Amino acid sequence: MPEAILTDLYQLTMAAGYFAAGKVQEKATFELFVRQLPPQRNYLIASGIQQAVAYLESFCFSDEEIAYVRGLPQLRHASPDFFDYLRQLRFTGDVFAVAEGTPIFPGEPILTVRAPIIEAQIPETYLLSMISFQTLVATKASRVVHAAAGRPVVDFGTRRAHSPQAGALAARAAYVGGCVGTSNVLAGMRYGIPVFGTAAHSWTQAFSSEQESFRQLQQLLGEHTVLLIDTYDTLRGARLAASIGRPLWGVRLDSGDLASLSRQVRAILDQAGLQDVKIMASGDLNEYKIQQLVAAQAPVDLFGVGTDLATSLDAPGLSAVYKLVELRTSAGVRFTAKLSDHKATYGAPKQVFRFADHDVIGCSWECLSCGETSEALLRPLMLSGKLVDDSVGDLRRAQERVRKALAKLPAELLSLEVSSRPWPVNLSQELLEINRKIRDSHQGEGA
Repeated sequence: MPEAILTDLYQLTMAAGYFAAGKVQEKATFELFVRQLPPQRNYLIASGIQQAVAYLESFCFSDEEIAYVRGLPQLRHASPDFFDYLRQLRFTGDVFAVAEGTPIFPGEPILTVRAPIIEAQIPETYLLSMISFQTLVATKASRVVHAAAGRPVVDFGTRRAHSPQAGALAARAAYVGGCVGTSNVLAGMRYGIPVFGTAAHSWTQAFSSEQESFRQLQQLLGEHTVLLIDTYDTLRGARLAASIGRPLWGVRLDSGDLASLSRQVRAILDQAGLQDVKIMASGDLNEYKIQQLVAAQAPVDLFGVGTDLATSLDAPGLSAVYKLVELRTSAGVRFTAKLSDHKATYGAPKQVFRFADHDVIGCSWECLSCGETSEALLRPLMLSGKLVDDSVGDLRRAQERVRKALAKLPAELLSLEVSSRPWPVNLSQELLEINRKIRDSHQGEGA
């Protein structure tokens, strides 16, 4: 169960400061978005939103957690009433988000939180971490799946993930991004993802002969048998697998020249009348290696991808931020923005309107169409602290959303290289005018 205390210290010191300043009832709107795309990315696939919502649904502090926070030296001056307030604190606000599996671009809110300021502030750390990580992996998976050109891809990454917990979340995100399954059994149980598995080299080494290891595995797995044939000599392993015959779902290659070996293994299997037996390839694969195998017409039927996928190895970080854009107080509504160089943000709550060939970021109250068909991407997920859309956890729908949405993007955006023509994202005139006024209002401050 997610814990409210899984946050940065400064969220709690700010919360104590808001409480002391009498700002508890002020309603804040925060937006989570990405400043810029990671290297070698032309889009991102939004993921992790279900876990973000689950965190907010169960948001609370236990007595043990409050006792710990109360003992922190940074909070020794906080009022005792503040800790009583934390004990009763629950999330009562609203959440708007894009549907999981939606392609997104820089500056576009993935998720918007509107709640009393302390309720909206403390979750920042958890929301950024969860959505950033899964979005990176879902995006990586979509690239790998696209490179595979219709051949299935399975997530094999848990053993190389940054923690077992990260491995399960990576499996989820990889499925959103287009993988057909995962080796992670917990992810299979928790998220309903198909699970795949073969056997390790240790299985083969544990028997006195490779033949015995193959027969024992076949006896156990029957029609689901996949034999790892490169423990000793790949081609000899292929001939042995062919001699054992059915039931045999497939063989796996985990090392060597996969293009050359897969052709030779395919010939061995075909000559034995095993044309339906599949060849799976694994072993430090990524989208670039898979693209090369596909281009070489290697007879590989499906790919298992591990380290590169579960860690988004070539782009492991995301410049996601969570910024205050509006504050509602007894004195009225104030739009807020950061004005510093290279990190400026735009104030006012926003909506993203997707057209056939571009996006427009407008104010949340705008309705932009300009005679064309557009889709408003941000939809309500929680209102007054209650979930109002239970489809947020439908991973198959998210996976299908990725497939359909990417098919509508220009082909060059699906390339593994950076496109010279990024997806156009424009700002509405009303949003620009609001932010001109924000900037003008701060001119000369501090002089």
